Amino acid sequence: MALVNENFLKLPGNYLFSEVAKKVAAFKTAHPDADIIRLGIGDVTRPLPPASIEAMHRAVDELSRSETFRGYGPEQGYDFLIESILRHDYATRGISLSPSEVFVSDGAKSDTGNIGDILGQDNTIGVTDPVYPVYIDSNVMAGRTGDLVNGKWSNVTYMPCTAENGFIPALPEKRVDVIYLCYPNNPTGTTLTRTELKKWVDYALANEAIIMYDAAYEAYISEEDVPHSIYEIKGAKKVAIEFRSFSKTAGFTGVRCGYTIVPKEVMAVTESGERVPLNHLWNRRQCTKFNGTSYITQRGAEAIYTSEGRQQIQETIRYYMENARIMRQGLQAAGFQVYGGVNAPYIWLKTPEGTTSWQFFDRLLHEVHIVGTPGVGFGPSGEGYFRLTAFGQREDTLRAMERIARW
Repeated sequence: MALVNENFLKLPGNYLFSEVAKKVAAFKTAHPDADIIRLGIGDVTRPLPPASIEAMHRAVDELSRSETFRGYGPEQGYDFLIESILRHDYATRGISLSPSEVFVSDGAKSDTGNIGDILGQDNTIGVTDPVYPVYIDSNVMAGRTGDLVNGKWSNVTYMPCTAENGFIPALPEKRVDVIYLCYPNNPTGTTLTRTELKKWVDYALANEAIIMYDAAYEAYISEEDVPHSIYEIKGAKKVAIEFRSFSKTAGFTGVRCGYTIVPKEVMAVTESGERVPLNHLWNRRQCTKFNGTSYITQRGAEAIYTSEGRQQIQETIRYYMENARIMRQGLQAAGFQVYGGVNAPYIWLKTPEGTTSWQFFDRLLHEVHIVGTPGVGFGPSGEGYFRLTAFGQREDTLRAMERIARW
């Protein structure tokens, strides 16, 4: 009989957002007339930028004619999109990268989960806590995390980010091989300054570690001293892989497009001590397991770099960040301790004294019909916190704050 990958059996229950959906569905069944406002899962509500829609329509028309039809595209992405990424996302910040260091994909979630394919099973893992669940779960599946004991994986180094330390993680006391950083952070909505991020790059250089840097929300950064890319820090190209997404900036959550930067300088070693560039291995992995992002999608992504596209995206970002401002001020006025919502579209609030994350979830759902995400679902240090997102419609955001004010 075929054997299963028993690491999957270690995963606790449902994926966090599936558990949230299950609870909401049960409540809706019991209360079919309830007007539920959903501020939980970070899906977007604004439509795609008109520039992307027009570009995608043109691409569809191209595929309808034999002289302009395209079949399989390059697994790494089309040159037209890669060149736009390099010119607008990096060159404008003084960062020099080559086209072969860019890999277009179907999103940052996929790439952050799949990047472990090119790493050995015995690597030690370090994560900020709370953390985006995919980082942990994908390493559980790969067999790197050990056993789950009292809510923590035995072979994972947790670096708490709480109000007590200003949501700034301390460098690990015990050396780790692979570090996951997400800034602006999901779920806390907080950031690292240039000085703080440099500490992590210096640590990785000194310890020959690799940083997996998730910058999916960099377009929301408004403060000057917050880096948009880890490659703004000297030496980062030797130790960091960066993940980007069009989901929350251009509304591509359903279209699916992102990209990953794997500099040719980033190395790992074999058991015999041979240094191997990860760029080559990731390229080999993608060529084997990925058939490339669709031509239509990549034309839509390219269009966001036009002057019209950039303006349209900024309008969308301003819309969501105004939602964040409304939520932040409304929650503060209601007496909550609130974090985030300045450089990211996430609000991270402290639950009332003595109330766990899931208890607060149930109260919010049952008493005011608002859905959020329990902080403990993002890790042990998330207990006692709660995440709300600013990706809803303005009307729903205002109504939610009115309900909480009355509550």
